[in-house]
Amino acid sequence: MAAKTVTVLDYGSGNVRSAVRALEAAGAEVKLSAKPDDILNCDGLFVPGVGAFAAVMQALKDVGAIRWIGRRIAGGRPVLGVCVGHQVFFEEGVEHGIRTEGIGEWPGTVALLKAPVVPHMGWNTLTPPAGSKLFAGIEDERFYFVHSYAVQEWNFEVAQPKMIPPQITWAEHGGPFIAAVENGPLCALQFHPEKSGDAGAKLLRNWLETL
Repeated sequence: MAAKTVTVLDYGSGNVRSAVRALEAAGAEVKLSAKPDDILNCDGLFVPGVGAFAAVMQALKDVGAIRWIGRRIAGGRPVLGVCVGHQVFFEEGVEHGIRTEGIGEWPGTVALLKAPVVPHMGWNTLTPPAGSKLFAGIEDERFYFVHSYAVQEWNFEVAQPKMIPPQITWAEHGGPFIAAVENGPLCALQFHPEKSGDAGAKLLRNWLETL
């Protein structure tokens, strides 16, 4: 079977070489690009993100990526967001009192963690939902986090009776926060799979198997 093709979205979001290497090690054929053809025509799109929510949103807009990401999702083509690349799929981010509109695929506000120690940096366990495809076989493993902000509440209304609601994975740091979302073609992770050792490698392989 041919290797799955993955485009790592290249929009200036820091060092993405570790993500490229991790995806290649998981068996993907990887391209680092922000070209519309590469965003639309790969088997899977990987959206990284480091730094501030507002800066990442602006950078995505500057390269025109939000339009193409939306077209992929609308067409049922898989997308995986990581860290701030996870956060931007929610409605908004609030940093230092400033609100920035997100892509808005899911309800929720990215806000400062309610914890005595911030950032949340290091290894943590998760609580995946039953039937999770991303966490199959690694439900009890630990994953590597580096973040100060997260979505800490989930209020999703099912618009249609046959609609399947997103699967939410929770973690704890000063209180519960959303560590991952699985929503049809769109999945997103607050932690870094590329920095999460064998468990992260298995998660990436699980994702590639869904493409």
